[in-house]
Amino acid sequence: MDISSPEKANSDKRVTGFRRNRNLCFCLIAGLVGFILVILILGFTVFKPKNTITTVNSVKLDGFHLSLDVPKLGVDLNITLSLDLSVKNPNKAGFKYGNGSSLLYYKGDVVGEAGIPAGEISPGETIGLNTTLTVLADRLISNSDVYSDIMSGMLPVSTYTEISGRVSVLKIFKHHMVSYSSCDISLNVVNRTIDDSKCKYKTKL
Repeated sequence: MDISSPEKANSDKRVTGFRRNRNLCFCLIAGLVGFILVILILGFTVFKPKNTITTVNSVKLDGFHLSLDVPKLGVDLNITLSLDLSVKNPNKAGFKYGNGSSLLYYKGDVVGEAGIPAGEISPGETIGLNTTLTVLADRLISNSDVYSDIMSGMLPVSTYTEISGRVSVLKIFKHHMVSYSSCDISLNVVNRTIDDSKCKYKTKL
């Protein structure tokens, strides 16, 4: 009949305890790896970043004043355009954007601008943004082409709007994106209306 010594019993307990701790450690590591894999899979599938969509719903001519300054042999011209924008966030996380801007161009020169205040768009939400662009008359009139365009009855201008921000997924994955929109507009000088407008959109991650 074998009788285990106290030393052997203690040794068996140490081995059992070591194995238990080792198994527990393996389980914790496996659980952590599994959790990280799940987060990565969600980050690249369900929470994969999608482009925000900026749309110009309408362009309105709010103000148009044209008169001839005979003594100065010049033209007094004031134009105010109103842009009705909408920005859609199709992501599963919020889109936070900084201060944006809308610029008004005449043949490559900036002749007007307006700021867009910073904000945040909830997941799946679409918000409306209205901005008013007023022509800086001195910049516009400094371009000699404006006189011939006015005489022809049609004044071509373009708008450019940029909104930059980021989508934060689970506060781990942060994706920066910039949304652009541009419109080519034909202003009818005689009727003081917008004859035509064509807009393009682009988003860059």
